[in-house]
Amino acid sequence: MPIDIASILGPEAKALLGYESKTLSKSRIHLPGPDFVDRVFSQTDRSPVVLRNFQTILNTGRLAGTGFVSILPVDQGIEHSAGASFAPNPEYFDPENICKLAIEGGCNAVASTIGVLASVSRKYAHKIPFLVKFNHNEMLTYPNVHKQSYFGSIRQCYEMGAVAVGATIYFGNDSARDEIAYVSDMFEEAHALGMVTVLWCYTRSNGFKVKGADGKSTDYHSSADLTGQANHLGATIKADIIKQKLPTNNGGYAALNSGGSSYGKWDKRVYTDLCGSDAEGKGGHPIDLCRYQILNNYMGRVPLINSGGESKGASDMHDAIVTAVVNKRAGGMGLISGRKAFQRPMKEGAALLQAIQHVYLDKSVTVA
Repeated sequence: MPIDIASILGPEAKALLGYESKTLSKSRIHLPGPDFVDRVFSQTDRSPVVLRNFQTILNTGRLAGTGFVSILPVDQGIEHSAGASFAPNPEYFDPENICKLAIEGGCNAVASTIGVLASVSRKYAHKIPFLVKFNHNEMLTYPNVHKQSYFGSIRQCYEMGAVAVGATIYFGNDSARDEIAYVSDMFEEAHALGMVTVLWCYTRSNGFKVKGADGKSTDYHSSADLTGQANHLGATIKADIIKQKLPTNNGGYAALNSGGSSYGKWDKRVYTDLCGSDAEGKGGHPIDLCRYQILNNYMGRVPLINSGGESKGASDMHDAIVTAVVNKRAGGMGLISGRKAFQRPMKEGAALLQAIQHVYLDKSVTVA
């Protein structure tokens, strides 16, 4: 059912729907579209089977034929513990309901763990594309650590009928180099078997929370500059799609290079010319910050999907529509939204997924 996007956005509607970017022109970006595989992806070294499986994802669900994607991810049973994730709606302890929600919600694919999707693969692998996540940060180790462990093999994903595999790398963490190495190897095997590769390019380091001169701490884990570099690393190990959090600020490199400290390499033009921020990374329109993430994805040759974030209850619809509008107008390929959908009754969750999809179906919401 169509929704009134402007009404849901409320006071933010004009700033988000009417904004025109003055950073890097949309004409220089490889934008999503019905011909994305032919126009962009067929130029890569991916095999015809990978191209076919990518097109299968793009041809599924309510967004079929648009070049955009809406994916349901439910890997939180490991990432955030099953009890904490499913207590709001215990029916999702049953993997079949995860697949049902993805289908009823009109998604292009369902993303979950090897165990979840394997348990229902003979019933659902031919009904909706499977994106199997093969590594996770389990939260039972005491004390909790930020480190991905792999839970299964690429061969298992292939044999259950998956068209795509997914992984997370915690860039900036002391385990990142090991994660880069094995995920790169597993992506190579996945491509050899014809599967699409999707990378959750997350940053994770205690050092990314920086205390300023005023004594207040700022969290730069979702800054445009740090997440943009994480995306570029992800594209380097041949992720076919990159999942990233929507930027909430900018200036991570500048903050980490203050007070006599030195970190990485950076250029103020990233902030001023490419993000519309000031020389220290302050400010910048959300659409421009998101576009900078896409620039790091080889100018959109590797498409960007943004994550939906946690469920906050009454504001979920508004927050999801904001994220969808920013992603689409920046030049992104879609959303991968889980907790906002499965932590509520199935009909409500499906309706929220369909509302997100409406943003991508609405031709009046254009690239800025």
